[in-house]
Amino acid sequence: MKNICFTLKELAEKVGAELVGDSTHTVRGLATLQSADSSQLSFLANAAYEKYLSETNAGAVILAPGMAENFAGNKLIHPNPYQAYAELSHVWALYDGSRVEESTIHPSASIDSSVQLGKQIVIGAGVVIEAGARVSDGARIAANCVIGADVIIGEDTVLYSGVQLYHGVVIGDACVIHSGVVIGSDGFGFSPGPRGWTKIAQLGSVVVGNRVEIGANTTIDRGALDDTIIKDGVILDNQIQIAHNVVIGENTAIAACSAIAGSTTVGKNVIVGGASGIAGHLTIADGVHITAMTMVIKSLTEPGVYSSGTGVQPNDKWRKSIARLRQLDKMAGRVSALEKMMKERGES
Repeated sequence: MKNICFTLKELAEKVGAELVGDSTHTVRGLATLQSADSSQLSFLANAAYEKYLSETNAGAVILAPGMAENFAGNKLIHPNPYQAYAELSHVWALYDGSRVEESTIHPSASIDSSVQLGKQIVIGAGVVIEAGARVSDGARIAANCVIGADVIIGEDTVLYSGVQLYHGVVIGDACVIHSGVVIGSDGFGFSPGPRGWTKIAQLGSVVVGNRVEIGANTTIDRGALDDTIIKDGVILDNQIQIAHNVVIGENTAIAACSAIAGSTTVGKNVIVGGASGIAGHLTIADGVHITAMTMVIKSLTEPGVYSSGTGVQPNDKWRKSIARLRQLDKMAGRVSALEKMMKERGES
């Protein structure tokens, strides 16, 4: 992390917070209430951590207006402390958005002569960029990335080490793609036949919008005919599988280890909890919230919160619950028989 200090006045101005206390006090970074010292800024966004407010050594704390009177030290009062913290985290981030004065290209990088290189870019050691690709102004490509033919990388986009972009992939502006991500690999398309499986050539591509963040080791397959599309503002966690021809709407968030099967359309502002699975050829409406470890096997056409599976229990209770679950068919049959019998008696 960079050793950069800011006054509380400067930080308050960055996020539009009201400053109460010493405006000249400087901080060098962010920390939790429990671990912060006088040279660090902290925040309180979850009531569960309010107990640490009286004990913290933080040089200042970001607080909601209703909590401000509970802290006697320096404070930045903001209606959404978590949002203020999120914005200020970029001040000290490894990639803080500032551009270099001149392009920096490592001598070991292999770049085809037909590649279009923008201004103020950084290309690390061992990077390979194939024919017809375009790297736009301010982009940063870390060591050992492979950029396929005719790929487009937008302005100020960051690729961490080891990212693989197959041919024809389009990445928008201000994206962050973490190590090990593969975008544009073949979709899982095969036709069964008398001699086994015949592979279906995947002729589409992947189009990623602006301000998209993709976590480490996530895979996004290219489309079979049309493109796989990730729209603006989407955030994808680590180790996610997005299959061919999936469309993900604006500002949707998907947590780690989730998978979406082919040709499913996910709306905008959707939240998908970790380790969830969404079957293929479905539609998920805008504003849906899918809780962790949910299996979605039919379209969800209305916004709301959806879950499947059972919550954790002690093993002995879980075994009893499963035993009862297996008896549901028999119980349903008995209920139907009783209803029929009661109806016959009523008619007689």
